Amino acid sequence: MLKLQDSMNTKVHADWREQNFEWYRAIWIESAELLDHYGWKWWKKQIPDTEQVILELIDIWHFGLSALIMEGADHNTIASEIELKLKTAEKGSDFRADLEDFTLSTLSSKSFHVDKFAKLMADMDLSFEQLFKSYVGKNVLNFFRQDHGYQDGSYLKQWSGREDNEHLVDILSQLDSSADDFQQQLYSALEARYPG
Repeated sequence: MLKLQDSMNTKVHADWREQNFEWYRAIWIESAELLDHYGWKWWKKQIPDTEQVILELIDIWHFGLSALIMEGADHNTIASEIELKLKTAEKGSDFRADLEDFTLSTLSSKSFHVDKFAKLMADMDLSFEQLFKSYVGKNVLNFFRQDHGYQDGSYLKQWSGREDNEHLVDILSQLDSSADDFQQQLYSALEARYPG
């Protein structure tokens, strides 16, 4: 995933490491979007949209990996540290409070806290395997977006009355993530559905 993230960042901006992008700010905004999908309005009935919550966690993971890469360690060292923190994650008692704690830590330190993210994963019963499959899926969608005009504004995010993320969820449910050509199958499936 670190290699895929590095490749995606390079596609967006060849010298991304020198740009000092505010990854923490992207994490903060994605956290707010996540909370909207989870529900926070006490004055009306809200049911968490679990699929969208998980997609927002995946978006946060993209930015978190970018922040970790920027700290300078090699991919193997980062991966070992991530593995350790994901293994020791414990479920919290209040997802909203855990999200606020994660976001506050992100904003105050301007860095990514894998341990607090792992708690959010545990809260949502998101396994590492699901994280991996969804991450690869979203990474491929991000490449697809870039290849189809995301930066110049010509990309269509809505297809057949649905957002591209919704199409992604459908496609992921039909593919075997352990297939050697999983990424290629996913890209081709997106291409087949895309009207542009």
